[in-house]
Amino acid sequence: MPPSPSAWCSEGPAHAMISPPGPTKGRGAASNRDGRFEPTHREAVDDGWHRDDEELPPLRTTVGVDTARSLITRNDSPDVPFEQSINPYRGCEHGCAYCFARPSHAYLGLSPGLDFETRLFAKRGAAELLRKELSRRGYRCSPIALGINTDGYQPVERELRVTRKLLEVLHETRHPVSIVTKSALVERDLDLLSEMGREGLAHVAVSVTTLDRSLARRMEPRAATPQRRIETLRRLSEAGVPTAVLVAPVIPVLTDPELEAILEAASAAGARSAGYVMLRLPHELAELFPEWLEVHEPLKASRVLNRLREMRGGALYDASFGKRMTGEGPYAEIIQRRFRLARQRIGLNNRLPDLRTDLFRAPSPNGQLSLL
Repeated sequence: MPPSPSAWCSEGPAHAMISPPGPTKGRGAASNRDGRFEPTHREAVDDGWHRDDEELPPLRTTVGVDTARSLITRNDSPDVPFEQSINPYRGCEHGCAYCFARPSHAYLGLSPGLDFETRLFAKRGAAELLRKELSRRGYRCSPIALGINTDGYQPVERELRVTRKLLEVLHETRHPVSIVTKSALVERDLDLLSEMGREGLAHVAVSVTTLDRSLARRMEPRAATPQRRIETLRRLSEAGVPTAVLVAPVIPVLTDPELEAILEAASAAGARSAGYVMLRLPHELAELFPEWLEVHEPLKASRVLNRLREMRGGALYDASFGKRMTGEGPYAEIIQRRFRLARQRIGLNNRLPDLRTDLFRAPSPNGQLSLL
């Protein structure tokens, strides 16, 4: 069972979320289909009471408390370059239609659709829990990836400041951290990140999917505009924070023509490195994203899905290590070759410097740093 939602909410009244596929103002998913663990499944039926010209009130965002007893997640996947990660929130208000994390909401008994972006859970005691875990006798310092499953700088962070408090503990203990975000809110924490960046304790990667503002507004409705993300790269770089651009996800037909332009814009803004991830559609996303395509890009929908199947052995997704991030086959090889050539030509083929672990000072359980 999910934790009970708190009374905190960001906007307006809620309305019933069992609705036929279609655009919802300010939201990414086109429906609120049930998760894969539910014993029954609901289907929307037009009963004739809703008029086509009748605009429903906006969905509100509610935030419950995640009462997790542990914070740091350990990872042994060969596809990602980190061993430890922390996710301050469950769900993400950015509402990106393609988000690979959407299926995780099914574990809470909620929909990976609209629930994922409207019914959030915050780890409000996260900073104290992090301090406790870092103080354990057997803890081995290794860079922590902050906000990997869902964005640590999503809109609710402005008021809740969970990510900020975590970063304060990491700064205090001189613990290395890497951040991936598509939010300009990360600039709020430049006072900490600039110092950590100069000491070799912080990296920030900014995710850019498209430079097309109209497409971004429909696909990533509550994330920063693409141009604002490029400006964030610039401000981080000027403050001494090593930065990278992550072209993620690359969506066949829809966004892949922009690959080189995104890299050029990021390089001009001061990014030192670049990476990319091919679109992934695990579990419920294999229905949610095609549904979004039919609503927002109906003329391109079949071409996008056919290209995905070409790269995934005839399916929309292949979870195999070594394939899930890049795909395989001729089309995937073309994307990979284009990326490598552009990265080399533009000057983004450098790795970010390794984060330092030798500066770490474990806190004592009572909140004081150890003198030893």
